[in-house]
Amino acid sequence: MYDLSNKTAAVVSLAPAVRTADADGTGVDLQFWESALVVAQVGAEGDTLSGSVKIDLKLEHSDDNTTFTAVAQADVTDATIASGGIIATIDANAEAPAIFQLSYIGAKRYIRVVDDRTGTHTNGTPTSAIVVKGNPRHA
Repeated sequence: MYDLSNKTAAVVSLAPAVRTADADGTGVDLQFWESALVVAQVGAEGDTLSGSVKIDLKLEHSDDNTTFTAVAQADVTDATIASGGIIATIDANAEAPAIFQLSYIGAKRYIRVVDDRTGTHTNGTPTSAIVVKGNPRHA
């Protein structure tokens, strides 16, 4: 069997937590890596989700790990990106728990996942995201 662990590195962008408010993930440095798989997870909802109480998971990228902008469809594969870099909108209880994944193919050095909440989230819903860096330039 092929050894995948020596060809990849998993890094947390959005630490697992029950959230009631917006959260910016940590920028993940892709220097010296040729690919990146973004895996975002939403746990069981703590509030009744709807069009006015929802969670948008977004993917952003940056050249300097300071100024982030939303990714566009051309920056990813395996998923459809909505305006503003939205990789998933969870606006109904039947949509959670869930896992979302996509491949980042953009040209920026840093990427991060953002948990953007709309409405009042009293009890909170757990979210998290990791970036699996793959295909190191120097293995």
